[in-house]
Amino acid sequence: MIAIEEIPAERANEFWTIQFRYLVEEGMVVTDEEKDHFSSREYRGHVEKLMGRTPDRLHMVYFVRDGVRIGASMYCTYKTEDGKCLISDFWVFPKYRGGGTGHACFAALAAYTKADGAVYYALNYSKEDSHRFWLSHGFVDAGEDEYGSPLMIKK
Repeated sequence: MIAIEEIPAERANEFWTIQFRYLVEEGMVVTDEEKDHFSSREYRGHVEKLMGRTPDRLHMVYFVRDGVRIGASMYCTYKTEDGKCLISDFWVFPKYRGGGTGHACFAALAAYTKADGAVYYALNYSKEDSHRFWLSHGFVDAGEDEYGSPLMIKK
């Protein structure tokens, strides 16, 4: 069983440390410009501000199994629009991957977000293995977002 643990804005720094390491180690952030962006006070301050927004609050969460944090996610459900849950980060920490852990984490996130008003899901991906993972959950390709990144949707 996977539980969801909310990360409050005052503890966002722990998320930033984990996220930055993940983005670099997974090869999703490679240039100095990208590294500067994701570690900038401007980016992080903007996201933290969204964590205090009402409604349509941005959430940072951990996936927890048997009392151990095994992954994390960042998402926002747009309740004032059409119920889209935009997943901007989702990962299982490397030592916990395999055996369906990612699938269990998404199932927990889906149940958690649906209980809070999510109607459907949208996300971007940058790696082909991520693309395959989301396809296995019923996501479909939906073109590109406004920045030219591949977009997937699950209704």
